[in-house]
Amino acid sequence: MDCLDFAELRYGMFIHYGLFSQLGRGEWVMNREKIAPEQMRQVAVNFKPEHFSAREICQLAVEGGMKYLVFTTMHHEGFRLYPTRLTDFHSWKYCGRDLVREIVDAAREYDLRIGLYHSLNNWFDQPDAVAALENPEAYRQFIDNTFARLKELLKLFTPIDILWYDGWWPFAADAWQAERMNRELREIQPGLLFNGRNGLPGDFRTPEGHLTAPEPWAPWEACMTLNEHWGYHAHDEEWKSPREVIKMLLTCSIGKGNLLLNIGPRGDGSIPEASIQIVRQVGTWLKNGGSELMQNLSPMRFSPGLRQPGENGDWDAAGPCYTQEQRMFWILFHYPGKQAVLSGLEMKVKAVSCRNFGRLEFVQNEDTITITLPPAMEKELAPILLFDCDRAPSIYRTGGMRVPNVTHPRYDPVKPDIKY
Repeated sequence: MDCLDFAELRYGMFIHYGLFSQLGRGEWVMNREKIAPEQMRQVAVNFKPEHFSAREICQLAVEGGMKYLVFTTMHHEGFRLYPTRLTDFHSWKYCGRDLVREIVDAAREYDLRIGLYHSLNNWFDQPDAVAALENPEAYRQFIDNTFARLKELLKLFTPIDILWYDGWWPFAADAWQAERMNRELREIQPGLLFNGRNGLPGDFRTPEGHLTAPEPWAPWEACMTLNEHWGYHAHDEEWKSPREVIKMLLTCSIGKGNLLLNIGPRGDGSIPEASIQIVRQVGTWLKNGGSELMQNLSPMRFSPGLRQPGENGDWDAAGPCYTQEQRMFWILFHYPGKQAVLSGLEMKVKAVSCRNFGRLEFVQNEDTITITLPPAMEKELAPILLFDCDRAPSIYRTGGMRVPNVTHPRYDPVKPDIKY
């Protein structure tokens, strides 16, 4: 897989799992509560991922319409989810399971691309990053240990598609010896893609918590949580709705990037029911026409003031419109009722359809189209109306009830305090 192939995957699943999952207070619990390494060993004694099923995770990803996985092999706490010769702080010792092997094998079975997350820094191993900052000899040992972990990981699990660095505190690229790192790891797996979290730009960018495409454009993925934490938190019920996830997917698609959506299994490996429901509902939406929007999607843009070249759209209360050549997609995030009315059309509509309902009846009177909606459509999640048009779709409306016949501002003659 090369960078451009990666940029067309569009949708992936991030899985944050580790000892922190058992404590149920988020993935940074060891650091924030200053839990000593020996205390974490006691947590590991009770690590029993009896409900962790790599096949069920991969099946959920497929049902969700996802194309790849990224799995935490070792988060900042230092607990490896695979057998290693470099420490006894790993899952094979404490529960007799190689969870990374299970995930990698299941991903291949389900034809999913696979990425392995690995933190450069961790709070368990000694010397740690703080010691490396303070002492040159500790730094040498720290870097040697980091390289040894990464090389062992790639020799154990080959081939994979992505090495997902994280935990780059407290060093930039030079101190991480990042160019040597990428070079020596790619010698082990020549086809590997790297993210940019060892201080180098990497093969793709990873905006976290926001959906901003890099400028100038480069392959990218937005990594986002489903609630407010990456790792499982027993009292975090701030779930994003399926509509919010769909909107994130559309934003990433417009920017020709991917959405990497996180789930955080419980300590026993089970997936919170809310995560399952949200992922499946979005997957159903993708099957019902949403997947057609994931490639070559263009927004219908507009701005206040005089109409600018290239502006071809407008907002509507029911939901946004997007284009692909001579087709327009109207996503009904807010169901309008028995009829959907859209005005300002600067093209002739030849047909209107919806994936589960076939062709829809409509009447176009000059710039206004009225579409009859089936009653059952009201229960659909964000149904997509597809317009086949006689030319590239364009919508133009103003703040008045008709378009003036003289030069005029589209909405506001001065820059307003409104985010259009």
